[in-house]
Amino acid sequence: MEWLDKKKEFRSDPKKLWKEAKSVVVLGSNYHFETNSLDLLNQKNKGIISVYARSRDYHLSIKKKLKAFSKWISDNYKCQIKFFVDTAPVMEKPLAMQAGIGWQGKHTNLVSKEYGSWLFLSSIFLDIEFNSNPESKNHCGSCTQCIDICPTNAIVEPYKIDAKKCISYLTIEHKSHIPKEYRSQIGNRIYGCDDCLAVCPWNKYAKKTSDLDFIPRKDLIEPTLKSFLSLDESMFRKQFSRSSIKRIGRNRFIRNVLIAVGNSKNKKYLSEITLLLNDSSDLVRSMAVWALKEILSKKDFELQKKIYYKKESDPEVKNEWTDSDNQIQITH
Repeated sequence: MEWLDKKKEFRSDPKKLWKEAKSVVVLGSNYHFETNSLDLLNQKNKGIISVYARSRDYHLSIKKKLKAFSKWISDNYKCQIKFFVDTAPVMEKPLAMQAGIGWQGKHTNLVSKEYGSWLFLSSIFLDIEFNSNPESKNHCGSCTQCIDICPTNAIVEPYKIDAKKCISYLTIEHKSHIPKEYRSQIGNRIYGCDDCLAVCPWNKYAKKTSDLDFIPRKDLIEPTLKSFLSLDESMFRKQFSRSSIKRIGRNRFIRNVLIAVGNSKNKKYLSEITLLLNDSSDLVRSMAVWALKEILSKKDFELQKKIYYKKESDPEVKNEWTDSDNQIQITH
């Protein structure tokens, strides 16, 4: 998370990002499509992909629209503009509050009366002044549902989140081995986590998106874990060529899938896991060992260890083989 600290000077003041800026137009793009990640939590052989990542990469869709809208503004108001959609250190959520789009909930995400929790935010900086909208008021009241549902207790207090405990951070931004203490809480979430968003009562007012770019791909609504385990680099890039998922790369994605496989406690994945014990990625091999440990009895795990441990050279992977904390599991 070092990048947040490095860019905090720019995030605190739009003028630090562009000294000519005098106004900011903030846009919220509705991506709600009546799908709910919570419905899949008990279906252990399905992988949960965050709702926002089930469709075309929103960066591609919104950037195209921002470009057209920015040109219209520039042509009609004779001004200079710069637009951003997750491409610069812009404080979109505080700006969106000031623009009247919604308020930051206790989970730190934006909440809208009209669209609930399902908005992509983007912004257009202008070198001319516009009259601003009334700032949104907070309507969370005494509700703590988003705090209570968090699997890793990442919302440490209202309006404050420990990002390094957040499943969205761990499965998307975290580049290395996911700490052991969070693996079981990840469950079958293989890309992001929507729990704190999905449980928000304001979502009962959410309107279904009319944007075709945000319609979920059928293969990403309720995918089976098994469908991902055999993906090599080429297959991964092809399957997720226009998806947000592509940016984390094949190895981190398979890492996430293997954690979900381990949490399923299902032996039907044994042949796929065994193949991944020989994967070229130490990140994948590590999680293959962990998944194996979660699925097999101690005796059967030790038999596998005798075959693979002596061939392993990576210290992180060897540590997974020898870690005694998780060796005794109930076999299903």
